[in-house]
Amino acid sequence: MDTTPKTWRLRVELDDSPGALARVTIRLADQDCNVLSLSVIPVPGGVLDELVVRAGPGLLPADLVAAVRAEGGRCVGITAADVRDLVDAPTAALRAAGHAMRDPGAVCDALRAVLAADSVSFLPDAAADDREVEATGPSAELRHSNTARLVTKNGVVVLARRGWSPFTQVELARGQALVDLLSDEGVAMPRSTALLTDDGMAVVLRPGRAGDEEAVARLHSRCSMGTLFNRYHAGVRTVPRRWLHRLLSPPRGTTVVAQCADRVIAMGQLIPMASPHSAEVSLLVEDGWQGRGVGTGLLGALARAAGADGRRELVGWCLPAETGLLRTAARAGLPTSVRREDGLLRVSITPDRTRIPGPGLLESASRPIASG
Repeated sequence: MDTTPKTWRLRVELDDSPGALARVTIRLADQDCNVLSLSVIPVPGGVLDELVVRAGPGLLPADLVAAVRAEGGRCVGITAADVRDLVDAPTAALRAAGHAMRDPGAVCDALRAVLAADSVSFLPDAAADDREVEATGPSAELRHSNTARLVTKNGVVVLARRGWSPFTQVELARGQALVDLLSDEGVAMPRSTALLTDDGMAVVLRPGRAGDEEAVARLHSRCSMGTLFNRYHAGVRTVPRRWLHRLLSPPRGTTVVAQCADRVIAMGQLIPMASPHSAEVSLLVEDGWQGRGVGTGLLGALARAAGADGRRELVGWCLPAETGLLRTAARAGLPTSVRREDGLLRVSITPDRTRIPGPGLLESASRPIASG
């Protein structure tokens, strides 16, 4: 068992009684936990207490939740934390705003930081499919939800999602303020980009979203067993429904889909790794569209997003005989290096922004890769 202490971010509802929070912290201390920071978040009818806790060796998240419950509290959410979570919210928001104003490619990363969101994506306008949206931003009646909708002054819709805890009104107001500030300063919001394939077909690259679940399921059904095996390293024929949401909204990651007319023909993912400078990349391209530049365009878009987010390495995993990712990276002009790990090829790609043609895309964000 891994006994390395880990840091967790907890949101807790406690009874409004003297000493309730002190009793929780004492119980955590009895389990060798160190409370690194504490903040109070106003919510309708009361407050939430947010604690960043360094857990004792071998202690699991369930143990922390049990400690809160033992003192009559309710754990609203828990997620892994890092040193950035020790910065107070106003400071984090100011830093994020400055980062986005200096580098428009970092808009999504800034919004994720301010909202503590797992993913942020953009829709073309405010008339976009509202069926995807479970809650609206502070400009309208807000329901307690894990999905938030913000609208820029020029009509671009921002969707933020997170699984670990519902958004609060304070967080959404802060996110809307950042969106308004960036709009006032003329910072361009990410939008979809167009791609012309080698044989002249028009393809749109855009963020994946919840409404794409059926289209992505059909994409998988049209792929050959070989293509799916190269992507998942398993004999997948259909994608379980529970996978689709995670494919389209990976925690803290990015999904980009390639669409021709009304059909999703390819998708790519960018998932941050433990190192802040690396991200894992994966591609799936429908058989009939392979070798036509779709995978190259997807990889280039993901590399631009990674470069804008400060990533210096993209990592892909391939079967020893699979060369599709290497060919795709070469066509995109991206330097690569390869080594064997655990029976697979670990392909390291350098997202050199000066060598990637085309405009920036959408947002910055398992394992294996399909040919492109």
